[in-house]
Amino acid sequence: MTFMATAPTSPPIVLVFAGSDPSGGAGIQADIMTLASLGCHPLSVITALTIQDSERVEAIDAIDAAWVEDQARQVLEDMTVDAFKIGLLGSVENVQAIAEVVSDYPDIPLILDPVLAAGNGDDLANEELIAAIKELLIPQTTVLTPNSLEARRLVASHFEEEDPALELCAKALLEMGAEYVLITGTHENTQQVINQLYGPVGGPDSDELGLVRSDAWTRLPGSYHGSGCTLASAIAATLANGLDVPAAVREAQEYTWNTLKFAFRPGMGQYIPDRFFWARQSEVNGDIASNASNGTLGGPNP
Repeated sequence: MTFMATAPTSPPIVLVFAGSDPSGGAGIQADIMTLASLGCHPLSVITALTIQDSERVEAIDAIDAAWVEDQARQVLEDMTVDAFKIGLLGSVENVQAIAEVVSDYPDIPLILDPVLAAGNGDDLANEELIAAIKELLIPQTTVLTPNSLEARRLVASHFEEEDPALELCAKALLEMGAEYVLITGTHENTQQVINQLYGPVGGPDSDELGLVRSDAWTRLPGSYHGSGCTLASAIAATLANGLDVPAAVREAQEYTWNTLKFAFRPGMGQYIPDRFFWARQSEVNGDIASNASNGTLGGPNP
């Protein structure tokens, strides 16, 4: 009698466009760890090389746009992906190349983390790059994940006041074509961190746009290198695993909050989120390793 081995089922696959961070705190290294931690297989397209550590970004060298496109086309011809995640872009030419690639896959959710500055405030995008993001990528985006500073910078030309209300920023970003906008409140002067998801109220087919959900999280001490990368990649992972956008955003926030709660400081700069916290902590609100495998990651009660 001959027994046929059953081929293992492929995990969800997420293609990431991002820059390389030698410190492992942010960039494509953070994306890969986050996606792997949440049960996905990451495909990595490098958009830029950086010289940086946990304290500062010294230099960025954008990869040639043709190489960026060829990296993506090669793997996309070989594998079927369940989500795209975009981080640091590096150049206007890279924006153009990536926009052309993802336009061929309109049914695949796209999560865009508009990396305009590093965690310590170092500027990573000029106005020409921001204009290209607004024109070419935001209209193709399923979930846009700016922090409050990035949200205001993206819509600066729409308002006369310097600090428009975040609700107005979200509305402007939705009008640019994003399906959902998650504005994170780490930089706001609030006791808790308030993250707000805006989009079609009542479901993806609704014409009414507004606040879909608001989540409040205990504000943790310290400054973190790669928290935005972690959140955006976690959303990509939860969407790739089949959740709808509001549920995916909620689960991704919970995961990210825990990575920050268990963050470590290996260098002289910012703390680095522990993307595999569940593998190193035996008990957080019960058996966290068991909870992680069941899709329940503990954390605060928003």
